[in-house]
Amino acid sequence: MVKTLHVGIDLSQKVNATQFMDQDGQVVHKPFGFPNNLDGLEAFVAKLIPIITSHGFSRVKIGMEATGYYWWHLREYLDEHPTLNNMAEIELFVINPSLVKAFKKAYPTLPKTDFVDAWVIADRLRFGRLKPITEKDLRYQPLQRLTRLRYTLVRNATGEKNRALGLLFLKFPEYTTVAGHRTFAKGPISLISEFTLDEILDKPVEELAQFVVEQGNARFSNPELFIEELKKAARRSYRLNDKMQNSVDVALSMTLENIQFLKGQVKKLDRVIAKEVEAIPNTLRSVPGIGPVLAAGIISEVGDITRFYSDAALARFAGLTWTRYQSGEFEAEDTSLTKAGNFYLRYYLVEAANSLRLHNPEYAAFYKRKHSEVPKHQHKRALVLTARKFVRLVFALLSKGQIYKGRRES
Repeated sequence: MVKTLHVGIDLSQKVNATQFMDQDGQVVHKPFGFPNNLDGLEAFVAKLIPIITSHGFSRVKIGMEATGYYWWHLREYLDEHPTLNNMAEIELFVINPSLVKAFKKAYPTLPKTDFVDAWVIADRLRFGRLKPITEKDLRYQPLQRLTRLRYTLVRNATGEKNRALGLLFLKFPEYTTVAGHRTFAKGPISLISEFTLDEILDKPVEELAQFVVEQGNARFSNPELFIEELKKAARRSYRLNDKMQNSVDVALSMTLENIQFLKGQVKKLDRVIAKEVEAIPNTLRSVPGIGPVLAAGIISEVGDITRFYSDAALARFAGLTWTRYQSGEFEAEDTSLTKAGNFYLRYYLVEAANSLRLHNPEYAAFYKRKHSEVPKHQHKRALVLTARKFVRLVFALLSKGQIYKGRRES
């Protein structure tokens, strides 16, 4: 009989707590804490080796939560340790914290301490149905660092834009109505930053139109018409109190600078991502509408596609599944998206779906059909369903390495 040691490690920046449990759930050694540095890790291994030998364990499963980057150095060190790997079969698991949290609910009376959490991780390992992390998974980690940073920058830029919209309403309530999709275009936003409402009304149309063209690098069609509409909007807009004017101008100016900076950072990062993803063979870019950044965001989170036995498993990993509510003869028709999976992957899949509906006839037809099926939330629903359809294609292309051959939806 194979004897297995289950080691649970609760990670933190300074000190890690660990528990040692056999296949029957019995703790085989008292809990042990060690500093999260090289000396501490060596002390942990020095404690682990005699436990393995004294109890005759031939397999060791070591699990830790995917807590920030705290697991990275431990995994590399333990994976490459010659003595450990010669003594027993070593399997390393980096576990989604949500799995551990849900598992701990089976023990409602357990307190919250680091050593208890380490015990829960070890017990979760003992119950199985987890896959150890492999070198194939780690191949995608460098790219993942970049695509996750991009996600953060985009989210921050969105937050700054929402702040700017509030400030724009204070300064010029009707501006966004007139500007529409040009709200943050360089020419129009420079005009709003530079001039007050009364100055916009007083200055000639030609002068303001020239300003917009120069600030926007001449990429503006019919600027005179835009200025005339802007003047009309200025006449019907509220006027900001003089005591608020300066503070709003400063806050708006700095917020717009933040937006431009973040946009610049995203552009720089996109170039790096496009270069990095070339080193990872994949056929996602054969799909019209999927560029290097979207492909990188998807494959960096999917990792080794062999981890998933079907597209349904991949969809669950991304949180693109729907709950079911049934009781007796009642079956709910309106169910919610689980959103319990990898939100980075879900983000890139939904962004891909949005691009596909614009550039891919097959997915454009599918999106249009789903959009027309319901009277409310049409866009969000159709976009998520399009993303779920795309998951099937992602699974097929990554699993088989085939080139995309599209078909037009009937």
